[in-house]
Amino acid sequence: MQVTEPKIDFSIAKNLGLNEEEFEKIKEILGRTPNFTELSIFSVMWSEHCSYKNSITYLKTLPRDGKRLLVEAGEENAGLVDIGGGLACAFKIESHNHPSAIEPYQGAATGVGGIHRDIFTMGARPIAALNSLRFGNIKEKHTKHLIKGVVKGIGDYGNCFGVPTVGGEVFFNDCYNQNILVNAMSVGIVKVGETVSAIADGPGNPVYIVGSATGKDGIHGATFASADLTEDSAEDLPAVQVGDPFQEKLLLEASLEAIKTGAIVGMQDMGAAGITCSTSEMSAKSGTGMKIDLDKVPTREEGMKPFEILLSESQERMLIVGVKGQGHLLQTVFDKWDLECELIGEVTDTGRLEFFHEGKKVADVPSQPLVLGGGAPVYEREFSRPTYFDKIEAFNINAINQPSDFIATAKKVFASPNLVSKRWVYEQYDSMVRTNTMTTNVPSDAAIVRVKGTEKALAVTTDCNPAYIYANPYIGTMIAVSEAARNIVCSGGEPVAITNCLNFGNPYNPEVYYQFVHAIKGMGEACRKFETPVTGGNVSFYNQSVLKESTKPVYPTPTIGMLGILENANNYMSLNFKNENDAIYMIGAAQNDIGSSEYLRTIHEVEHSNVPHFDLDVEYKLHETIHAIIKKNLVQSVHDISDGGLFSCLMECAMTSNLGFEISTDTNFRKDAYLFGESQSRVIVSVSASQEGALQVFLGENGMPHTKLGKVADTRAIIDGEDYGYIKDWKTVHDNTLHTHLEEA
Repeated sequence: MQVTEPKIDFSIAKNLGLNEEEFEKIKEILGRTPNFTELSIFSVMWSEHCSYKNSITYLKTLPRDGKRLLVEAGEENAGLVDIGGGLACAFKIESHNHPSAIEPYQGAATGVGGIHRDIFTMGARPIAALNSLRFGNIKEKHTKHLIKGVVKGIGDYGNCFGVPTVGGEVFFNDCYNQNILVNAMSVGIVKVGETVSAIADGPGNPVYIVGSATGKDGIHGATFASADLTEDSAEDLPAVQVGDPFQEKLLLEASLEAIKTGAIVGMQDMGAAGITCSTSEMSAKSGTGMKIDLDKVPTREEGMKPFEILLSESQERMLIVGVKGQGHLLQTVFDKWDLECELIGEVTDTGRLEFFHEGKKVADVPSQPLVLGGGAPVYEREFSRPTYFDKIEAFNINAINQPSDFIATAKKVFASPNLVSKRWVYEQYDSMVRTNTMTTNVPSDAAIVRVKGTEKALAVTTDCNPAYIYANPYIGTMIAVSEAARNIVCSGGEPVAITNCLNFGNPYNPEVYYQFVHAIKGMGEACRKFETPVTGGNVSFYNQSVLKESTKPVYPTPTIGMLGILENANNYMSLNFKNENDAIYMIGAAQNDIGSSEYLRTIHEVEHSNVPHFDLDVEYKLHETIHAIIKKNLVQSVHDISDGGLFSCLMECAMTSNLGFEISTDTNFRKDAYLFGESQSRVIVSVSASQEGALQVFLGENGMPHTKLGKVADTRAIIDGEDYGYIKDWKTVHDNTLHTHLEEA
């Protein structure tokens, strides 16, 4: 088929997402004007999604070293942490926001598939999945459509693939009405020394494409993810990939088996930008090049153009660099699993990527300038203080009247979509496949996953309250890291490292870039405090919608995925009350603070208020204290106070075992702040009579503020002598509210 090349000028480059300076730089690198295929290669590799050109300057300020890290951040497809006993954990979180906003089922499903491939391409077997989801107003028909599609996509793919979804979070706010956020995390296990790198060493070594055939789905997906959503974005539907979890399961087993043959030099998942990204990144990392014959790439459609084959983001595909002379070993494995394994080229020593189609060279570009650090653009955008900060600084708690009916207020706050059970969501996920999950029926603040064959367990969590980041990006992001670490500590684990998914609006908006810069500063400071280095992750800019001439960025949402370790799985701590008459203590200091709380938004409809009270040093001391009292077996349950405040925390402790509580508030504080305020660095514990004295002594000796609130009671909630009703009735509301919202016409 004769391919007719258009005349290349800046107008075409602009349509592909390149600016004039970048177009001129491409011509300088090549020493000539690129053809359309070459220009397409540069456009996807220099897109924000692939190059991080607007974020890398600040990402490099994050802590990237730690005693347990086996690879430096960004060096491999995922972070890799030594968990002892000759084992390592590979983990990573990534976004699939724009595709999910346009086609929620496939967008979410392929997000799950892509993050799992990042893990098993390194040689690790995925053992757990988590997700972090953001939707708009749940009363809107469009939001219901999106959440149903996203949840079904995640559930169907994960359940068929055979990896349990063990945790996550769901948050609703009007700012996500059009541009939802779908962040997926995967966690895997591998023996130390048995990982595979994404490299292309050894000129003369063969290059294979394995897995599914290549179609037209996902073309320019990276560019699609690097632009605002508009009313015309539905026309970009071909940019959304289509997944096949059964094919991915075969690819997983075949890949892990192929690694054991010793015939693989390097391997990389074909995610964003498909063949283009995997060939360029692997070659650049090794300082080599490749010759690729596109005619040998298995395709699902006849007559695909070179740029379509190169940029396709069809799912369930990998690029493998094999050992010369051992291709038959790879072929045998992939034939066994009934998967394509096609020799499409070889590694060269030229440092160039040469692509051929129908006997002609259709592209010839150097690999290094395509990738970050090798020549891809790097920008540091202007930023300015957001003007809405004026409204936040004007907030005055004294202008907020306290409720006249605290029971009615509690019911309304507790029924908020952000606080109720996400049972409707997680019941569509299989959490027990492979039988490693320990927290399905007895919950803890983090999900606990047993490492089979050992006494160890992993504690994993995703955390971010975007309302806090919106109020104060610096402190709010410190809180996000701190809450993730707190959840792991409260579950009996030791925080080890994080991965992040940084969801923001358009980086060319100075106020959005201010949010990004200060969020990174807060993240770095908190991670250094907790010694939890950043192993990698994902930057997702352009999360904003342009509708009818109005532009609305989403709340800044730097989602934290954190990994922790329990040396003995049997020592994990659950959050539920255990025994009637156990004492209930709050460890940490209460504050007269209702800033950015669900209570303030739900009851008083106040969007702009200060970030909750937070002090990083106090938070760190709390973690040390909780870790010690769990290790000393001084407490029966531990649960951190976060979204919804003390009241929601107590209810969550009570509902699992249908045990009630009798507590008193402190008259030195506003009652609404005491019950519903979300000031940080506080934890609720229950303690038996036999250990209460020892707990008090330990907390006193360590100078840790603590308050005895009351005791675990029978089946009712009593606050300041007032009967709030049966726990089972609160649980009914908690369990069924989301379902009711979603089933309403």
